Order: sequence, then C-alpha cells, then structure tokens
Amino acid sequence: MRRSGMLAVLAAALVFTGLPATAAAEPYLVGRGISDVTGPAAENGMMGYSKFDQKTTGIHQRQRSRAYIVVDQATNKRVAYVNADLAMIFRAVQEAVLAKLKPRYGDLYTKENLLLSATHTHAGPGGYSHNLAYNLSILGMQPQTLNAITDGIVESIIEAHEDLKPGSMSIGRGELTNASVNRSRVAFNANAAADKAFFPNAIDPAMTVLRLKQGNTDVGAINWFATHNTSMTNANTLISPDNKGYAAYQWEHDHEGVRYLENKPGFVAAFPNTNAGDMSPNLNLKPGSGPTENEVENTRIIGERQNHKAQEVYNGPQSAITGAVDYRMRFVDMGNTAVDAKYAADGKAATTCSGVVGASTMAGSVEDGPALPGFNEGMTSPWKKLFEPLHMEVPQWLRDCQYPKASLVPTGIIQATPNIVPLQIVKLGQLHLVAVPGEVTIVAGLRIRRSVAQELGVPLENVLIQGYANEYSQYVTTPEEYDLQQYEGGSTLFGRNTTPAYQQEFGKLAASLKAGSALPAGPAPGKPPFTDINLQTGVVFDDKAPSQTFGQVLTQPAATYKTGQTVSTVFVTGHPKNNLRRNGTFLEVQQLVNGTWTRVADDGDWSTRYHWKRVGIANSEAAITWTIPTGTPAGTYRIVHNGDWKNGWTGAISPLTGTTNTFTVG
Repeated sequence: MRRSGMLAVLAAALVFTGLPATAAAEPYLVGRGISDVTGPAAENGMMGYSKFDQKTTGIHQRQRSRAYIVVDQATNKRVAYVNADLAMIFRAVQEAVLAKLKPRYGDLYTKENLLLSATHTHAGPGGYSHNLAYNLSILGMQPQTLNAITDGIVESIIEAHEDLKPGSMSIGRGELTNASVNRSRVAFNANAAADKAFFPNAIDPAMTVLRLKQGNTDVGAINWFATHNTSMTNANTLISPDNKGYAAYQWEHDHEGVRYLENKPGFVAAFPNTNAGDMSPNLNLKPGSGPTENEVENTRIIGERQNHKAQEVYNGPQSAITGAVDYRMRFVDMGNTAVDAKYAADGKAATTCSGVVGASTMAGSVEDGPALPGFNEGMTSPWKKLFEPLHMEVPQWLRDCQYPKASLVPTGIIQATPNIVPLQIVKLGQLHLVAVPGEVTIVAGLRIRRSVAQELGVPLENVLIQGYANEYSQYVTTPEEYDLQQYEGGSTLFGRNTTPAYQQEFGKLAASLKAGSALPAGPAPGKPPFTDINLQTGVVFDDKAPSQTFGQVLTQPAATYKTGQTVSTVFVTGHPKNNLRRNGTFLEVQQLVNGTWTRVADDGDWSTRYHWKRVGIANSEAAITWTIPTGTPAGTYRIVHNGDWKNGWTGAISPLTGTTNTFTVG
C-alpha cells in the first residue's frame, strides 16, 4: 500500500475510535512560560545562608520562574510544573500563587496539580515564608519579596497556559560526574553497603532531561540534576540564580537567542534539583573553591557543565513519553506520623517527631557556607523581638524522640517551622516526580524512589525526587545519617524516622495513583504565629547633594575599550525598593545601529553588574559595569541607568534616567 493510502486508513481508524488524528502523534497539549521573580535589589536579607549581615546590594543576574503545562488530550487532566530561581518554595508562596490564579482559572489549577519547585539558589532576597525560622536572618516577613515571587510565578503560569498547543514529550538520560561532590561523606559512609554501591563515587551523577515539543518545534527542556545551588558564597550580596540559573541562561540566551525583555515566546530551559541534600558544587569542599578559587567563575563553570551535558542528552537517544497525566497530593503531619515496622529504622513500629532544630544546624555546612556563629547572637535589641518566640526549652519527651540530636529549639511546637507538609506525586506518562518539601540526601532519595517505584510497578529510573517542592521543612536524611548528626542530620526536623515515614507516605500516594482511587486530603495546616514581624525599615525618602540631579553621571566611561575589558560608571540614584523593575531592568547597554540606540545587554545578563550603595543617610549611588564579551561588534555604545526616587515631602515616587557619554568598542 502506498504511504498516502496507509495514512488515510490510519486517520479513518482514529476517527472511528473517536480520537482526533492529531491525538496519536501529539497526545498532549504543551505550553511553556517564563517571568521575573527578582525581589528588592537593596537592603533585603538574603535567603539560604542565614547570615544577618548578608543583604542585597544589587544584581548579578535576575531570578526567573519557568513554567510548563502539560494536558492529557485523552482525559483533559493537566499538570502545571514550575521551577523558579529561589532558595525554597514555602507554603506562603503556594497559597498566594493559587489565590492569584483562582480568579482567572477557577479550579483548573489547584494544589493537587500544581507543582512548585525551587532551584535552591542562596543568592536571592528572603523573607517570603510564614514560618519565623526562615525569616529570622532577614529580620522578618518582607511582603515586597513575597509579592515579586508570587506575581512572577503566576505570570509564568499564565504565559504557559496561553501557549498551550498540541505537542509531545520525550525523555533522555545521562551522567555528569564533575559538577558535584559529597559534602557529608562520613554520614554517607554510615549507610548500608547496597545503598552505597548504587553511588560508587558517593555522588548521584544522573541527569534526566525532558524534551518538550509543539508539533515539530522544540519549545523547552527540564533538566534534573542533583547539586547544591551554592557556588556563590555567603560573602556575595548581589542577586544571582547561581549555577543552575547560569545553565538556564546559557541555553536560553546564548544558544537559543532568547531575549527576556522582548516579551515573546522563546525556548525555556529549567534546571531543577533532585536529591541534592549532600551534593555540593564546591568541588574542593570549601566555600567558593573548586573548580577554581573564584566564586563567580565557579558559578559559570558548574552551570556550563550542567548545560552542556543537558544539551548532549537532549540531542541524544530519547524515549517518547506515553501514557496518562495524573497526580496525587495530600497533607501529612510529619511531626507525628506512625511508621509501620516495614519501613521503620529498626524494623519496629515507630513515630516521627515534632520539628526540632539541632545544634549542628546552627553551624551551617562548612563546605558551602557557615551560618550563625552562635544562637544567642542578637538576643538584645533590635533583634530581641525576633528571637523571643524561639527561646523555649525542648521538652524531655521530644528530646528523647529526637535522640541522638542535640536539640536546641522546638520549632515545630511553636510553628517556627512546619510540621504539616504537602506530599505530591506527579505523573507525566511513564515519568513520576516525587515532590518532597525539603532537601533529600542521595541515599534517602534512593530509598524513597525505590518504595514508590515498587508500589507503582515501574523501573526505578522512571521515578525522580523533585526536591524543594511546595513547602520547605529542611533536610531528609536516612536513619544512619541522622545518627551521626552532621549538618544534614541536625537539620532533619522530624527525627530518625523521617526517611522511613516518607517512604511509607509517598508509597500511599503511589498506591492511590496506580489504583485510580482517591485519598483523604490530610490535616489542614493553619497559619503560623509571628508571620507579620518585620524589623527591616523601608524607604523613607531619597536625597542627593544640592549640586546633583537624579540620574547624573558621577563617573563617565573611558573613550575606547576592547573586548574583555570592563566599562565602569556611577550614577546618582534612588533606592531600588521604590520600583523593583520586574520584567524590566536597572541598566541598559546600548549600541548605535543605523542611527538608532539599540539595547544589547541589561541587568539580567552575565556580562553586567548593578551595584547599589547608600551614601550618608538618604543618598544613593548606582555603579554599573559591563565586561565586554568576546565577539561584541565594534561600534559606538553608551550605558543607561533606570531608577526611581521617593520624595520626602509628598511620598511620590518618580522615575529617573541617566545616560553616559558614548564610547567605542574596537
């Protein structure tokens, strides 16, 4: 039979069975979206390292939210998946995103079919949790940060929804061995021999790449790989999406020609984390060290390694994603979960414990960045108000439950950290994402994946841990790792049986998913106390010297430059909190092209830096640099600064613009 005749018969058969002809070749609707989630670029505590003096002073690169929506055309079930350049996802974010989506979409997107995940960058503004412990070093809740994050996530989801078109997905796998190292080897070595044998180099080298197409057009990729997003150290104060953000930028901007401010669809490449709890990118096992001794260069190299491997897998052998889209989600009280003997650490029925922070938590991970020098720091004004709720003795019964942890603060009892957390499994054909609200070590992840895969009856490779998802409850270690009370064990809130409890509870979700049955929603988490404490002052007014004007150039660039050199300039400006300029920029590098000034770089680019500093009481300066990339065309250029200033008498906020003299690039 001729090819055209065969196609006609196939089409007729599809019509006869009630399926549209396109549904066979393109069983899904696929959409992608991206938006800006960058919060205050100045005087906002940073989330991740718990350093009180680490506050934002500008932008290295902007943080973004990447969203993908997949609809099963056979059942109309859908999943919205988001990966954002954030330290964590907190329930405050989940609830706000859902609340902002509801007026537009009703119940189309819910906590059941929306998976929110974070890359785990430690170089972004904090203060967007409802739990006091995670706002502590930020000096409380920062509504401006929370709104920037949730608005950006919602925008990316809306963009993905409006982008939905018939499409397909495929999956590829590879290994990356030079972008991570086990930062807790002594704890890893305590695990069972069979588990250690699964990771012969004590790292999880697996990279899983999901390729998304609309028709014949490649529109996106999701690239799961386990490494901490901590190449930028706790000495850094510029906003950065870190190594995973650079990997995404390099693929999107450098390879696919995406220009984020042009507001048109482009390739979207996300680099989410999996079980990265004990995986560090600092290959020499000290902050900012390995592959080089320069944290910015390390960020680029580790990001580039992830990007290159991801593209290699993306363009290599792929297996088509087939089958249904589905999901299960429920809340579980991980502070009080009875664990069956089948899963429990000692083969005897056990229970988890209400959340407790251990002494080793306060030290931080010495390989990625030490935290608080002493828990009592700041017990006097002005931070006393923040610490008072945490100054509570741990009851003896809870100390016994948490043994051998040196228990410091009963954060679960006082709701400074969550006990009730959301657990979710998302099914995209044969791929299953186990959304864990925390940081899972590689062996803990292996055990949870095995339990889920066994319950589903699927190969282990088709089950992935999606870490940092939907909420944050710190670390997930195995019982053996917990007993050694390294940083990760001390930060495992729910005690020795945390991983066994997750094996059991995710197993229940898997069984429900396989059977097509419903699950009870679980206990409803309430809003914690102390959520509105905020000791960080806002912008009162902006001032300048009498001889100055807002936008005035204080330092002009030189007349000529070569590629590889850095252009530097300084402007009189206002406070960045006056206008975050989300989906915009504080700076533009412009080239004169055929008589028209054309933007060639902005504050989302790797080559630029935007530094803000306070001068005196209310004066501000913006220092802007551009390191001229190799391949930059010769020509005439200038730098433009965009900002805003606040009038001390009226409170009005007005835009400002400053423009340098022109300079040539030879």
